[in-house]
Amino acid sequence: MKKQLTILTGASRGLGLAMAEQMLAANTVLLCISRTGNDALTQQASHCGAELLQWQADLSDAAPVARRLQEWLATYQPSELTGATLINNAGVISELTALRDAQADDLARALRVGLEAPMLLSAAFLAATKGWTHVPRKVLNISSGLGRRAMASSSAYCAAKAGMDHFTRCLALEEKLLTNGAAVCSLAPGVIDTDMQVQLRSANATQFPDQAGFAALHQKGQLSSPADAARRLLAYLNRPDFGSEPVADVRN
Repeated sequence: MKKQLTILTGASRGLGLAMAEQMLAANTVLLCISRTGNDALTQQASHCGAELLQWQADLSDAAPVARRLQEWLATYQPSELTGATLINNAGVISELTALRDAQADDLARALRVGLEAPMLLSAAFLAATKGWTHVPRKVLNISSGLGRRAMASSSAYCAAKAGMDHFTRCLALEEKLLTNGAAVCSLAPGVIDTDMQVQLRSANATQFPDQAGFAALHQKGQLSSPADAARRLLAYLNRPDFGSEPVADVRN
């Protein structure tokens, strides 16, 4: 039986975990790349007959992970697969403070995980699969509305997501030049009740002017659950016109 191969970053909790749970199936090979593993995912994969691999890696140092990914993909025969997908989901938000007060290491980590890692992993994925002429290939970058709307005290996160959007536009132009180029999209998932939202609504309002707005979203029940957001994202990924817009919002 041919299998769908998917690589997913940031899969141990939140939105990434919800996507992993919904993708596990008997005809799936799912590689999760996160700082920690998830035992419940392992049990679910065993129960449904999916092939699950969990690499524990810190994506603030993504170069060795990208090399390992390219080597791992080279072990597959494209005739074994119905499709291959990379989902760049991992991201971190730096301390919510003005840039002038930010710590250099904190800023660097946010940019490396949120922008450098998706670029390196995408390059490795596309290089390894370029010759898979009969296998549909996709790259889904999980972006954010904050890549398209500036917000004080979060410059590193906003910059990383804006960079993700724009490198996806460039990537789409490159892949269209190929006979079997990958379909790529940088997709904003809406506001989701994750640990990041807890960080935003719990921040010091004197340092983070938008704190009250995020607290109100939670109080008014306007946040999507990770499971609901994952369903919408995966439905978008499976649309026949996926990639027709290199930058999109799942709410539209």
